Amino acid sequence: MPEITVMFFVVAVLAVTFAGISKGGFGSGAAFASSSILALIVEPGVALAFMLPLLMLIDIASLRPYWGRWRLRESLLLIAGGLPGVGLGAVFYRSVDADGMRVLIGVLSVGFVVWQLSEGLRARLSEPRDRANAVGLIAGVVAGFTSFVSHAGGPPAAVYLLGRRMSKTEYQASTVLVFGVLNAAKFLPYAAFGLVTPASLTLDLMLAPFALIGTWIGVKLHHRVPERLFFWLTYVLLMVTGTKLIWDGLT
Repeated sequence: MPEITVMFFVVAVLAVTFAGISKGGFGSGAAFASSSILALIVEPGVALAFMLPLLMLIDIASLRPYWGRWRLRESLLLIAGGLPGVGLGAVFYRSVDADGMRVLIGVLSVGFVVWQLSEGLRARLSEPRDRANAVGLIAGVVAGFTSFVSHAGGPPAAVYLLGRRMSKTEYQASTVLVFGVLNAAKFLPYAAFGLVTPASLTLDLMLAPFALIGTWIGVKLHHRVPERLFFWLTYVLLMVTGTKLIWDGLT
């Protein structure tokens, strides 16, 4: 349980609201920035576990506005690969200390920005391929793994989903379905590790309104704000926080 200070509460409110906006309107790719932000002031494991119930709440709140608008086949492939990936993440998580987790989250944060800005690389990775089923399953395993260790499953899932040439709303709805299932699957292992506790859930309850407000804003902005502007701001945030986490973990 993190110490409740004014600084923690301010940072937590910003992180939770940001996660709601991202997951509610712009896919799940940038939502893990919330964990990166929180990891600057609390241990990474605490940040990840603290965010999980709130991410699950955001998933539930996002289901109604996007219900049935997902691409079911692609979503099920990612889920089929993602569930074993969550298991792998659980095994890996227990072997990493706090500094190692900081470096891992930092590298994923910076790597996500590099991936997004490398348009040539994204174009090659996102091209439809004959063996779409295998690609979807592999992307799901990677998404489940990275989702467990840092709530960063969005980028590998995006590689596959964007390659299926779906609309913005189909993409958004598919991420809601996929990560709604994967985040629910992560809850029991997190609780078994002693990360999710009654005390942390009480704090989550205090911040739940901000998660819901962020989700509402995200749904509204989905049809109004250019994704490019939103994600450019996200890239700056992730690059700064990711670099800081790598530095903290190595020094």
